[in-house]
Amino acid sequence: MSASKSRLYHRLQLAAHRLQKSADRAVLSAAEITTAQAAVLMLVAGGAVSQREVATQLGLNESAVTAMARRLLGMGLLERVRDEADARAWQLRLSEDGRTALKRIELPFRRINQAIETVLSPEEIAHFADYLRRVAATFDDG
Repeated sequence: MSASKSRLYHRLQLAAHRLQKSADRAVLSAAEITTAQAAVLMLVAGGAVSQREVATQLGLNESAVTAMARRLLGMGLLERVRDEADARAWQLRLSEDGRTALKRIELPFRRINQAIETVLSPEEIAHFADYLRRVAATFDDG
């Protein structure tokens, strides 16, 4: 069966939308942040990074990351620090409140993954993850 006959794009979009809404509700309830904000915090948790690096890693434009970083800085979840290699540049670093927020969203994300595990076997999950990676790579603008 072809992708168009099975309306694959529509099914992917619908599943992603429903998953996003469910995850946003759970994460908002747990830590008063969105899943998009959580993604930024998770990326910054690995060590101080520039906004450009955040944009590249998440596939977002820099202006969107600038606006999100501004909100997260205002919420006290991120800190802005000077880049050690370039005194003119700034990097984002996770604050203590940011670490707390990440801890609060562990359970909601675990529950979301557990829900997926109720409908897919471990082998199906491995295949599905590979399929999603391959589809995403096909449309990668980078």
